[in-house]
Amino acid sequence: MTDLAHHIAHAPLVDTHEHLHREQVWTTAGPDILQDLFGNYVTGDLVSAGAAPDAVERLTAEAPDRDIAALFAPVQEAWQRVRFTGYGRATAEVARRFYGVEELTVDTLAAAAEHGRSLQRPGERLRLLRDEARLDHTQTDDSRWPCEPDEADQSFFLYDLSWFSLSRGDVEPAALHAATGVEVTGLDSLDEAMAALFAAEGGRAVAVKTQHAYARTLRWEERSRSEASAALRALLHKGAEGVDYATSLCLGDWCLARGVEHAIEHQLPFKIHTGYYAGNDRMPLDLIRPSNLCGLLERYLDARFVLMHIAYPYQAELLSLAKHYRNVWVDLCWAWSIDPRSSGEWLRRWIHTAPVNKLFAFGGDTRWPTSAFAYALQAREGIAAALDAEVAVGDISEAEAMEVATRIMHANQYECFDIAGTRAAIAQSAA
Repeated sequence: MTDLAHHIAHAPLVDTHEHLHREQVWTTAGPDILQDLFGNYVTGDLVSAGAAPDAVERLTAEAPDRDIAALFAPVQEAWQRVRFTGYGRATAEVARRFYGVEELTVDTLAAAAEHGRSLQRPGERLRLLRDEARLDHTQTDDSRWPCEPDEADQSFFLYDLSWFSLSRGDVEPAALHAATGVEVTGLDSLDEAMAALFAAEGGRAVAVKTQHAYARTLRWEERSRSEASAALRALLHKGAEGVDYATSLCLGDWCLARGVEHAIEHQLPFKIHTGYYAGNDRMPLDLIRPSNLCGLLERYLDARFVLMHIAYPYQAELLSLAKHYRNVWVDLCWAWSIDPRSSGEWLRRWIHTAPVNKLFAFGGDTRWPTSAFAYALQAREGIAAALDAEVAVGDISEAEAMEVATRIMHANQYECFDIAGTRAAIAQSAA
Protein backbone atom coordinates (compact mmCIF):
# COMPACT_ATOMS: atom_id res chain seq x y z
CA MET A 1 0.00 0.00 0.00
CA THR A 2 1.36 3.45 -0.93
CA ASP A 3 1.58 6.25 1.60
CA LEU A 4 -1.30 7.95 -0.22
CA ALA A 5 -3.52 4.87 -0.10
CA HIS A 6 -2.71 4.34 3.57
CA HIS A 7 -3.51 7.96 4.36
CA ILE A 8 -6.91 7.84 2.64
CA ALA A 9 -7.79 4.48 4.17
CA HIS A 10 -7.15 5.68 7.73
CA ALA A 11 -7.90 9.41 7.72
CA PRO A 12 -11.06 10.52 9.57
CA LEU A 13 -13.94 11.01 7.16
CA VAL A 14 -16.77 13.45 7.85
CA ASP A 15 -20.15 12.08 6.77
CA THR A 16 -22.11 15.17 5.75
CA HIS A 17 -25.36 13.49 4.72
CA GLU A 18 -27.34 10.54 6.04
CA HIS A 19 -30.94 9.55 6.77
CA LEU A 20 -29.93 7.21 9.58
CA HIS A 21 -32.52 5.61 11.80
CA ARG A 22 -31.93 6.34 15.47
CA GLU A 23 -30.56 3.90 18.02
CA GLN A 24 -33.92 2.60 19.23
CA VAL A 25 -35.03 1.66 15.71
CA TRP A 26 -31.72 -0.13 15.08
CA THR A 27 -31.84 -2.11 18.32
CA THR A 28 -35.57 -2.91 18.54
CA ALA A 29 -36.74 -2.95 14.92
CA GLY A 30 -33.54 -3.54 13.00
CA PRO A 31 -33.54 -5.08 9.53
CA ASP A 32 -33.43 -8.71 8.54
CA ILE A 33 -30.88 -9.69 5.91
CA LEU A 34 -32.98 -8.60 2.90
CA GLN A 35 -34.06 -5.34 4.51
CA ASP A 36 -30.42 -4.64 5.32
CA LEU A 37 -29.02 -5.50 1.89
CA PHE A 38 -31.78 -3.86 -0.11
CA GLY A 39 -32.96 -1.10 2.23
CA ASN A 40 -31.01 1.43 0.19
CA TYR A 41 -30.82 2.59 -3.41
CA VAL A 42 -30.08 -0.70 -5.14
CA THR A 43 -33.81 -1.38 -5.41
CA GLY A 44 -33.99 1.33 -8.07
CA ASP A 45 -31.42 -0.52 -10.16
CA LEU A 46 -33.34 -3.78 -9.71
CA VAL A 47 -36.51 -2.26 -11.12
CA SER A 48 -34.59 -0.64 -13.98
CA ALA A 49 -33.07 -4.06 -14.72
CA GLY A 50 -36.49 -5.64 -15.15
CA ALA A 51 -37.52 -6.90 -11.71
CA ALA A 52 -41.21 -6.52 -10.96
CA PRO A 53 -41.73 -3.44 -8.75
CA ASP A 54 -43.98 -5.30 -6.33
CA ALA A 55 -41.39 -8.08 -5.93
CA VAL A 56 -38.71 -5.46 -5.20
CA GLU A 57 -40.99 -3.72 -2.72
CA ARG A 58 -41.52 -6.98 -0.84
CA LEU A 59 -37.76 -7.29 -0.25
CA THR A 60 -37.92 -4.61 2.42
CA ALA A 61 -41.60 -4.60 3.42
CA GLU A 62 -42.56 -5.22 7.04
CA ALA A 63 -44.26 -8.60 7.42
CA PRO A 64 -44.28 -11.43 9.98
CA ASP A 65 -42.37 -14.65 9.32
CA ARG A 66 -40.63 -13.45 6.19
CA ASP A 67 -39.43 -16.27 3.91
CA ILE A 68 -36.00 -15.02 2.79
CA ALA A 69 -35.59 -17.52 -0.05
CA ALA A 70 -39.07 -16.95 -1.46
CA LEU A 71 -38.67 -13.19 -1.33
CA PHE A 72 -35.29 -13.11 -3.07
CA ALA A 73 -36.05 -15.67 -5.79
CA PRO A 74 -38.12 -13.30 -8.01
CA VAL A 75 -35.33 -10.70 -8.11
CA GLN A 76 -32.29 -12.98 -8.29
CA GLU A 77 -31.92 -12.62 -12.06
CA ALA A 78 -32.19 -8.84 -11.84
CA TRP A 79 -29.55 -8.84 -9.10
CA GLN A 80 -27.09 -10.49 -11.48
CA ARG A 81 -27.69 -7.62 -13.90
CA VAL A 82 -26.96 -4.85 -11.37
CA ARG A 83 -24.24 -6.32 -9.15
CA PHE A 84 -21.50 -4.27 -10.88
CA THR A 85 -23.23 -0.89 -10.42
CA GLY A 86 -22.21 1.41 -7.59
CA TYR A 87 -25.30 0.39 -5.65
CA GLY A 88 -24.68 -3.27 -6.39
CA ARG A 89 -21.05 -3.15 -5.26
CA ALA A 90 -22.06 -1.57 -1.95
CA THR A 91 -24.77 -4.17 -1.41
CA ALA A 92 -22.29 -6.95 -2.10
CA GLU A 93 -19.89 -5.42 0.43
CA VAL A 94 -22.59 -5.43 3.14
CA ALA A 95 -23.34 -9.08 2.33
CA ARG A 96 -19.68 -10.06 2.53
CA ARG A 97 -18.67 -7.95 5.50
CA PHE A 98 -21.64 -8.50 7.81
CA TYR A 99 -23.19 -11.78 6.67
CA GLY A 100 -20.26 -13.75 5.27
CA VAL A 101 -22.00 -14.06 1.90
CA GLU A 102 -19.74 -13.90 -1.16
CA GLU A 103 -22.43 -14.60 -3.77
CA LEU A 104 -26.06 -13.56 -3.32
CA THR A 105 -28.31 -16.54 -4.04
CA VAL A 106 -31.51 -17.95 -2.60
CA ASP A 107 -29.53 -20.52 -0.63
CA THR A 108 -26.72 -18.30 0.70
CA LEU A 109 -29.09 -15.58 1.88
CA ALA A 110 -31.42 -18.00 3.60
CA ALA A 111 -28.48 -19.67 5.35
CA ALA A 112 -27.05 -16.34 6.57
CA ALA A 113 -30.34 -14.80 7.62
CA GLU A 114 -29.50 -14.46 11.31
CA HIS A 115 -25.87 -13.40 11.04
CA GLY A 116 -26.55 -9.68 11.22
CA ARG A 117 -28.63 -9.73 14.40
CA SER A 118 -25.52 -9.55 16.60
CA LEU A 119 -24.95 -6.00 15.34
CA GLN A 120 -28.34 -4.81 16.52
CA ARG A 121 -27.23 -4.24 20.10
CA PRO A 122 -26.92 -0.93 21.92
CA GLY A 123 -23.70 0.81 20.95
CA GLU A 124 -22.99 -1.26 17.84
CA ARG A 125 -24.37 1.39 15.48
CA LEU A 126 -21.89 3.90 16.91
CA ARG A 127 -18.99 1.45 16.99
CA LEU A 128 -19.56 0.42 13.40
CA LEU A 129 -19.60 3.96 12.07
CA ARG A 130 -17.01 5.57 14.34
CA ASP A 131 -14.50 2.74 14.85
CA GLU A 132 -14.96 0.50 11.78
CA ALA A 133 -15.86 3.06 9.10
CA ARG A 134 -13.63 5.67 10.82
CA LEU A 135 -16.19 8.43 10.42
CA ASP A 136 -15.49 11.63 12.31
CA HIS A 137 -19.23 12.24 12.78
CA THR A 138 -22.47 11.97 10.83
CA GLN A 139 -24.93 14.66 9.76
CA THR A 140 -28.43 13.25 9.43
CA ASP A 141 -31.53 14.63 7.77
CA ASP A 142 -34.46 12.86 9.40
CA SER A 143 -37.03 15.21 7.78
CA ARG A 144 -37.92 16.79 11.13
CA TRP A 145 -37.63 20.21 12.73
CA PRO A 146 -36.42 19.05 16.17
CA CYS A 147 -32.69 18.31 16.26
CA GLU A 148 -32.87 16.28 19.45
CA PRO A 149 -29.65 14.87 20.89
CA ASP A 150 -29.00 11.29 19.81
CA GLU A 151 -29.15 8.86 22.70
CA ALA A 152 -26.23 6.82 21.33
CA ASP A 153 -23.70 9.67 21.18
CA GLN A 154 -24.81 13.28 20.99
CA SER A 155 -21.44 14.55 19.75
CA PHE A 156 -21.15 11.99 16.93
CA PHE A 157 -24.69 11.94 15.53
CA LEU A 158 -25.56 15.49 14.45
CA TYR A 159 -28.80 16.56 12.77
CA ASP A 160 -30.05 18.97 10.11
CA LEU A 161 -33.03 21.26 10.56
CA SER A 162 -35.43 20.25 7.77
CA TRP A 163 -36.83 22.98 5.53
CA PHE A 164 -38.32 20.58 2.95
CA SER A 165 -42.04 21.08 3.52
CA LEU A 166 -41.78 24.86 3.76
CA SER A 167 -39.58 25.12 0.65
CA ARG A 168 -42.18 23.31 -1.40
CA GLY A 169 -44.94 25.59 -0.09
CA ASP A 170 -46.54 23.03 2.17
CA VAL A 171 -47.18 25.09 5.30
CA GLU A 172 -48.61 22.87 8.03
CA PRO A 173 -50.32 25.12 10.61
CA ALA A 174 -51.05 22.32 13.10
CA ALA A 175 -47.49 21.01 12.98
CA LEU A 176 -46.02 24.50 13.31
CA HIS A 177 -48.29 25.22 16.28
CA ALA A 178 -47.24 21.98 17.96
CA ALA A 179 -43.56 22.78 17.40
CA THR A 180 -43.56 26.47 18.27
CA GLY A 181 -46.80 27.39 20.01
CA VAL A 182 -47.51 29.90 17.24
CA GLU A 183 -50.89 29.72 15.52
CA VAL A 184 -50.37 30.47 11.83
CA THR A 185 -53.23 32.65 10.59
CA GLY A 186 -51.33 34.84 8.14
CA LEU A 187 -47.91 35.81 6.89
CA ASP A 188 -46.87 37.66 10.04
CA SER A 189 -47.58 34.65 12.25
CA LEU A 190 -45.87 32.33 9.73
CA ASP A 191 -42.84 34.62 10.01
CA GLU A 192 -43.06 34.30 13.77
CA ALA A 193 -43.30 30.50 13.64
CA MET A 194 -40.26 30.16 11.38
CA ALA A 195 -38.24 32.45 13.64
CA ALA A 196 -39.33 30.32 16.60
CA LEU A 197 -38.11 27.14 14.85
CA PHE A 198 -34.66 28.64 14.43
CA ALA A 199 -34.64 30.05 17.95
CA ALA A 200 -35.37 26.58 19.32
CA GLU A 201 -33.27 24.43 16.97
CA GLY A 202 -30.74 26.70 15.26
CA GLY A 203 -28.08 26.19 17.90
CA ARG A 204 -28.11 22.41 17.96
CA ALA A 205 -28.68 21.98 14.20
CA VAL A 206 -25.52 21.43 12.17
CA ALA A 207 -27.17 22.78 9.00
CA VAL A 208 -30.51 23.44 7.30
CA LYS A 209 -31.54 20.91 4.64
CA THR A 210 -34.13 20.87 1.87
CA GLN A 211 -34.84 18.42 -0.93
CA HIS A 212 -37.66 20.37 -2.54
CA ALA A 213 -36.34 19.39 -5.98
CA TYR A 214 -38.40 16.21 -5.52
CA ALA A 215 -41.60 18.30 -5.47
CA ARG A 216 -40.94 21.43 -7.52
CA THR A 217 -38.39 23.19 -9.69
CA LEU A 218 -35.12 24.38 -8.17
CA ARG A 219 -35.67 27.71 -9.94
CA TRP A 220 -36.32 30.42 -7.36
CA GLU A 221 -37.96 33.82 -7.72
CA GLU A 222 -38.17 36.76 -5.33
CA ARG A 223 -41.76 36.99 -4.04
CA SER A 224 -43.36 40.04 -2.48
CA ARG A 225 -45.14 39.89 0.86
CA SER A 226 -48.45 40.59 -0.87
CA GLU A 227 -47.93 37.67 -3.28
CA ALA A 228 -46.91 35.31 -0.49
CA SER A 229 -49.76 36.49 1.72
CA ALA A 230 -52.31 35.74 -0.99
CA ALA A 231 -50.79 32.29 -1.53
CA LEU A 232 -50.89 31.53 2.20
CA ARG A 233 -54.52 32.65 2.47
CA ALA A 234 -55.42 30.26 -0.35
CA LEU A 235 -53.57 27.40 1.35
CA LEU A 236 -55.15 28.05 4.74
CA HIS A 237 -58.58 28.13 3.09
CA LYS A 238 -58.22 25.16 0.73
CA GLY A 239 -55.45 23.05 2.29
CA ALA A 240 -52.21 22.01 0.61
CA GLU A 241 -54.00 19.60 -1.73
CA GLY A 242 -56.47 22.27 -2.82
CA VAL A 243 -54.04 24.86 -4.19
CA ASP A 244 -52.44 24.79 -7.62
CA TYR A 245 -48.74 24.40 -8.39
CA ALA A 246 -48.19 28.12 -9.01
CA THR A 247 -49.60 29.00 -5.59
CA SER A 248 -47.45 26.41 -3.80
CA LEU A 249 -44.41 27.57 -5.78
CA CYS A 250 -44.96 31.19 -4.76
CA LEU A 251 -45.32 30.34 -1.07
CA GLY A 252 -42.40 27.91 -1.28
CA ASP A 253 -40.13 30.56 -2.80
CA TRP A 254 -41.02 32.97 0.00
CA CYS A 255 -40.48 30.37 2.75
CA LEU A 256 -37.19 29.24 1.17
CA ALA A 257 -35.90 32.81 1.19
CA ARG A 258 -36.88 33.27 4.84
CA GLY A 259 -35.15 29.99 5.71
CA VAL A 260 -31.95 31.15 4.02
CA GLU A 261 -32.11 34.47 5.89
CA HIS A 262 -32.51 32.71 9.23
CA ALA A 263 -29.67 30.33 8.32
CA ILE A 264 -27.41 33.33 7.67
CA GLU A 265 -28.40 34.85 11.01
CA HIS A 266 -27.70 31.59 12.85
CA GLN A 267 -24.53 30.91 10.81
CA LEU A 268 -25.83 27.62 9.47
CA PRO A 269 -24.95 26.20 6.04
CA PHE A 270 -27.98 25.62 3.83
CA LYS A 271 -27.96 22.22 2.10
CA ILE A 272 -29.95 21.76 -1.11
CA HIS A 273 -30.57 18.51 -2.98
CA THR A 274 -29.64 18.91 -6.65
CA GLY A 275 -29.77 16.41 -9.49
CA TYR A 276 -30.66 12.75 -9.45
CA TYR A 277 -33.82 11.32 -7.87
CA ALA A 278 -34.07 8.14 -5.87
CA GLY A 279 -36.62 5.59 -7.10
CA ASN A 280 -37.87 4.95 -10.60
CA ASP A 281 -39.87 6.34 -13.48
CA ARG A 282 -40.09 10.01 -12.49
CA MET A 283 -37.19 12.42 -12.91
CA PRO A 284 -38.02 15.72 -14.70
CA LEU A 285 -34.47 16.68 -15.58
CA ASP A 286 -35.16 20.36 -16.29
CA LEU A 287 -36.37 20.88 -12.72
CA ILE A 288 -33.29 19.48 -10.97
CA ARG A 289 -30.40 21.16 -12.74
CA PRO A 290 -28.30 23.36 -10.44
CA SER A 291 -28.27 26.35 -12.78
CA ASN A 292 -31.88 26.89 -11.73
CA LEU A 293 -30.49 28.13 -8.40
CA CYS A 294 -28.54 31.08 -9.82
CA GLY A 295 -31.15 33.62 -8.74
CA LEU A 296 -31.05 32.37 -5.16
CA LEU A 297 -27.25 32.24 -5.10
CA GLU A 298 -26.96 35.82 -6.36
CA ARG A 299 -29.59 37.11 -3.94
CA TYR A 300 -27.93 35.67 -0.82
CA LEU A 301 -24.19 36.03 -1.22
CA ASP A 302 -23.68 35.87 2.55
CA ALA A 303 -25.19 32.38 2.78
CA ARG A 304 -23.21 29.15 2.68
CA PHE A 305 -25.02 26.96 0.16
CA VAL A 306 -24.05 23.29 0.08
CA LEU A 307 -25.21 21.79 -3.23
CA MET A 308 -25.51 18.06 -2.90
CA HIS A 309 -24.94 14.90 -4.96
CA ILE A 310 -22.74 16.75 -7.52
CA ALA A 311 -26.07 17.53 -9.28
CA TYR A 312 -25.73 14.27 -11.23
CA PRO A 313 -25.99 14.22 -14.26
CA TYR A 314 -25.26 17.98 -14.36
CA GLN A 315 -21.78 17.80 -12.87
CA ALA A 316 -20.30 20.31 -15.31
CA GLU A 317 -22.93 22.91 -14.43
CA LEU A 318 -22.26 22.44 -10.74
CA LEU A 319 -18.51 22.72 -11.20
CA SER A 320 -18.99 26.06 -12.95
CA LEU A 321 -21.23 27.33 -10.12
CA ALA A 322 -18.66 26.38 -7.48
CA LYS A 323 -15.89 28.04 -9.47
CA HIS A 324 -17.89 31.24 -9.95
CA TYR A 325 -19.94 31.80 -6.78
CA ARG A 326 -18.17 32.50 -3.51
CA ASN A 327 -21.14 31.16 -1.51
CA VAL A 328 -21.28 27.66 -3.05
CA TRP A 329 -19.81 24.49 -1.55
CA VAL A 330 -20.33 21.09 -3.15
CA ASP A 331 -20.96 17.69 -1.58
CA LEU A 332 -20.10 14.34 -3.16
CA CYS A 333 -22.66 12.64 -0.91
CA TRP A 334 -24.43 9.74 -2.68
CA ALA A 335 -22.40 10.36 -5.86
CA TRP A 336 -19.90 7.52 -5.27
CA SER A 337 -22.74 4.98 -5.32
CA ILE A 338 -24.75 6.57 -8.15
CA ASP A 339 -21.82 6.60 -10.57
CA PRO A 340 -18.42 5.74 -9.04
CA ARG A 341 -16.40 6.17 -12.22
CA SER A 342 -17.82 9.58 -13.12
CA SER A 343 -17.40 10.77 -9.54
CA GLY A 344 -13.72 9.92 -9.57
CA GLU A 345 -13.18 11.62 -12.90
CA TRP A 346 -15.16 14.63 -11.70
CA LEU A 347 -13.00 14.89 -8.56
CA ARG A 348 -9.94 15.11 -10.79
CA ARG A 349 -11.59 17.89 -12.83
CA TRP A 350 -12.49 19.74 -9.62
CA ILE A 351 -8.86 19.83 -8.47
CA HIS A 352 -7.86 21.73 -11.62
CA THR A 353 -10.99 23.88 -11.88
CA ALA A 354 -12.43 24.97 -8.51
CA PRO A 355 -10.97 25.90 -5.11
CA VAL A 356 -10.06 22.75 -3.20
CA ASN A 357 -11.47 24.14 0.07
CA LYS A 358 -15.08 24.04 -1.17
CA LEU A 359 -15.57 20.30 -1.69
CA PHE A 360 -16.87 17.65 0.75
CA ALA A 361 -15.95 14.07 -0.09
CA PHE A 362 -18.65 11.92 1.42
CA GLY A 363 -22.16 11.33 2.64
CA GLY A 364 -23.79 7.92 2.54
CA ASP A 365 -27.37 9.19 2.21
CA THR A 366 -28.81 5.98 3.64
CA ARG A 367 -30.74 4.66 6.64
CA TRP A 368 -28.84 1.64 8.01
CA PRO A 369 -25.31 1.90 9.42
CA THR A 370 -24.21 -1.15 7.45
CA SER A 371 -24.97 0.62 4.18
CA ALA A 372 -23.26 3.80 5.41
CA PHE A 373 -20.18 1.67 6.20
CA ALA A 374 -20.14 0.21 2.67
CA TYR A 375 -20.66 3.59 1.02
CA ALA A 376 -17.83 5.07 3.11
CA LEU A 377 -15.51 2.30 1.96
CA GLN A 378 -16.61 2.93 -1.61
CA ALA A 379 -15.83 6.65 -1.24
CA ARG A 380 -12.35 6.01 0.17
CA GLU A 381 -11.59 3.68 -2.73
CA GLY A 382 -12.84 6.25 -5.25
CA ILE A 383 -10.86 9.08 -3.70
CA ALA A 384 -7.72 6.95 -3.63
CA ALA A 385 -8.08 5.89 -7.26
CA ALA A 386 -8.69 9.46 -8.45
CA LEU A 387 -5.79 10.97 -6.54
CA ASP A 388 -3.47 8.11 -7.45
CA ALA A 389 -4.23 8.79 -11.11
CA GLU A 390 -3.36 12.46 -10.60
CA VAL A 391 -0.03 11.49 -9.08
CA ALA A 392 0.64 8.94 -11.81
CA VAL A 393 0.35 11.50 -14.61
CA GLY A 394 2.45 13.97 -12.66
CA ASP A 395 -0.20 16.67 -12.21
CA ILE A 396 0.27 16.69 -8.44
CA SER A 397 2.78 15.11 -6.09
CA GLU A 398 1.91 12.39 -3.59
CA ALA A 399 2.30 14.89 -0.73
CA GLU A 400 -0.07 17.29 -2.49
CA ALA A 401 -2.56 14.46 -3.07
CA MET A 402 -2.51 13.66 0.64
CA GLU A 403 -3.16 17.31 1.40
CA VAL A 404 -6.14 17.30 -0.99
CA ALA A 405 -7.48 14.14 0.64
CA THR A 406 -7.22 15.63 4.13
CA ARG A 407 -9.03 18.74 2.97
CA ILE A 408 -11.98 17.10 1.23
CA MET A 409 -12.37 14.31 3.80
CA HIS A 410 -12.60 16.45 6.95
CA ALA A 411 -10.76 19.79 7.05
CA ASN A 412 -13.15 21.57 4.65
CA GLN A 413 -16.16 20.39 6.62
CA TYR A 414 -14.76 21.79 9.86
CA GLU A 415 -14.20 25.13 8.13
CA CYS A 416 -17.75 25.32 6.74
CA PHE A 417 -19.79 23.82 9.59
CA ASP A 418 -19.50 25.01 13.17
CA ILE A 419 -19.05 21.50 14.56
CA ALA A 420 -17.68 22.62 17.93
CA GLY A 421 -20.46 25.16 18.41
CA THR A 422 -23.14 22.64 17.48
CA ARG A 423 -21.77 20.08 19.89
CA ALA A 424 -21.63 22.66 22.68
CA ALA A 425 -25.24 23.71 22.05
CA ILE A 426 -26.39 20.08 22.03
CA ALA A 427 -24.60 19.39 25.30
CA GLN A 428 -26.16 22.46 26.88
CA SER A 429 -29.68 21.53 25.72
CA ALA A 430 -29.24 17.95 26.92
CA ALA A 431 -28.09 19.17 30.34
